[in-house]
Amino acid sequence: MTPFRRRVLFAVRRIPSGRVATYGDIARLAGEPRAWRAVGNIMRNCDEPGTPCHRVIGAGGALGGYGGNLQLKRELLRAEGIEVGVARVRGFARIRWSAES
Repeated sequence: MTPFRRRVLFAVRRIPSGRVATYGDIARLAGEPRAWRAVGNIMRNCDEPGTPCHRVIGAGGALGGYGGNLQLKRELLRAEGIEVGVARVRGFARIRWSAES
């Protein structure tokens, strides 16, 4: 496991239930603010136990991907009380998490 991947997974594990963060937010927290695409690749293949990869979404509330199973991502987010439309998280600004919040 690379140091960057380790930092990404650590940051994702800090996102509380019922909140979301963007790929860019996680890249910034992992010390590489322009590596949002790399974060997306890590999340696509995320199978780390205890890592809520479904809480990482695209900029502006877009769902992004989830290993090809967006329906599962929607269901996991809804189970945490997050309102999700077809392609976006509703109320994104209200539920967006940052390490400072």
